[in-house]
Amino acid sequence: MPDSETSGTKFKILIGVLSVLLIALAVYTVSLYNDSKDKVTGLEQQKQTIENELEELIANYDEVIQDNELKDKDLLAARERIEVLLDSVKDAEANVLLIERYKNEIGRLKRERTMLFKRADSLIAANKRIAMERDSTTTVLNETIKVVDSVNQENTSMAETIEKGSIVNATDLRGEAVIIRNSGKVVDTRRASRADKIRACFTLAPNVIAKSGDRDLYVQVINPKNNLLGVKETIGFDNGEFLNYSAKSTVFYENEELDVCVLVDATENNLIEGRYVVNVFDGKNQVASTTMELK
Repeated sequence: MPDSETSGTKFKILIGVLSVLLIALAVYTVSLYNDSKDKVTGLEQQKQTIENELEELIANYDEVIQDNELKDKDLLAARERIEVLLDSVKDAEANVLLIERYKNEIGRLKRERTMLFKRADSLIAANKRIAMERDSTTTVLNETIKVVDSVNQENTSMAETIEKGSIVNATDLRGEAVIIRNSGKVVDTRRASRADKIRACFTLAPNVIAKSGDRDLYVQVINPKNNLLGVKETIGFDNGEFLNYSAKSTVFYENEELDVCVLVDATENNLIEGRYVVNVFDGKNQVASTTMELK
């Protein structure tokens, strides 16, 4: 009996020790599981933090690129690298080595962002300065154009004034019918039936600003039936105007008073009784006009 009791006692002790060991193992296993679970949760949280930081970096680049309309290739390349890294983080399973590598990469990317954004700020400032200079140049150019236009208008006005002032006026214009004798002598007549030609006589007034030299003078004689007498030729001018004339006379003008007489041929049919109109033109400009009566 004593040996049996001793053996039973030893068995009970062994059972107790084994129970204690099983309990300890269970506690350790549960503890180890909880630690592993906490570590995985911590790694996932760190991974999410890394994703958030990468998305924030992308947003930073987007803001600088879009707001300032920058097409800097380094900024665009850096943004693209961050997008590739973000996709890699999302697809990867979190572990200590991976998290550590991504943290280091984010640190490098932030330093790169600081450097690139400083350079972008300089580029933005330079663009603004160029824009201001361009606006200033445009303003100056517009003002210059206004001044030039004003000067051109003044020059045009002055040229017109000079052109008007350079016209040589004709005074004392008189028209008369004349008979041409065989001897060449010219005799006035008031009768249309006896006349051979019409003569227009006038005086060119002195004009110091007029161009001296040869001047083309044109005479129009229009009979009572509104028919043009003489050569009935037409001359055109630079401004598109035309002039029908009866006779042309080229005189040498020296800016002083000059007496001129021009003979206008006429047929017997055109020399009729009534009122005639006589006009004188200095080039395209009419400088005198009068009428005459024939019986």
